Amino acid sequence: MRPVSIEERGGWWLAQGRPHPALRPFLASYDGYWEDRSTPDRVRTLPGRHVVLILNLGPPLLVTVPGAAPARYASFVAGMHDGPGAYAHPGGQRGIQLDLTPLGAYTLLGTPMGALTNVAADLPDLLGPRAGELVERLAAAPGWAARFDLLDRFLLDRLTLGPSPAPEVERAWHLLASGGGCAPVAELAGEVGWSRRHLTQRFKEQIGLPPKVMARVLRFERALARMAAGGSGWADIAAGCGYYDQAHLNREFRALSGCTPSELLAAQAPEGLTTTAREFA
Repeated sequence: MRPVSIEERGGWWLAQGRPHPALRPFLASYDGYWEDRSTPDRVRTLPGRHVVLILNLGPPLLVTVPGAAPARYASFVAGMHDGPGAYAHPGGQRGIQLDLTPLGAYTLLGTPMGALTNVAADLPDLLGPRAGELVERLAAAPGWAARFDLLDRFLLDRLTLGPSPAPEVERAWHLLASGGGCAPVAELAGEVGWSRRHLTQRFKEQIGLPPKVMARVLRFERALARMAAGGSGWADIAAGCGYYDQAHLNREFRALSGCTPSELLAAQAPEGLTTTAREFA
């Protein structure tokens, strides 16, 4: 029997399991969630390094992505984004969240990730009728271990069918991500042997954001993590995360999250299901 850990998180419950070893380069865990309350809620979503896939076993979500009006979704994929979004729900949420690496999403979804930039897409539109069948089987499964086994089988099949990323894009992504977004695009292009223009085009196609924008997102993510951990002044965090100064950090936080660092830290959501923050008054 697959081991599953279950944890209570302030009105939410999280059931977490490890995917099949062949899938672990593409996602770290299966995160099943449900809540023991029926209180409507609204949460702000933030840019990050993952493509979020929601297999919804509860009521639909009202999802907002940058530059678009809110729309109602059941199971969906939220591509890479470069600004704040939001989701709202009536309560009684239940489902499974997968945080996919962008290259993992490119392979498992079989879709150019540039087509999903700042987009939420219904899962059946991407994966066809099998997506609806999967959600039905997940809802009917007797427990979380059985659900995660179903996901293993479904995703392992997708792994054999999907496209492989270009080695140059894969190399550039790992260099950029491991450096917290501090590597210049020209340096990445030189490392992989492509022109800057060609790298930008192929990177956006397979990752979802151009490398320069992705670098901004990674720096933001890194700075937010350091702020949440505490123990460092903001000027030190700005210098350590690749910003020119604290004013540069503040401008980037406003551009990517829609608020100041102080407001964002005060609103961080406790659930830990995604990069989220409680919506501000």
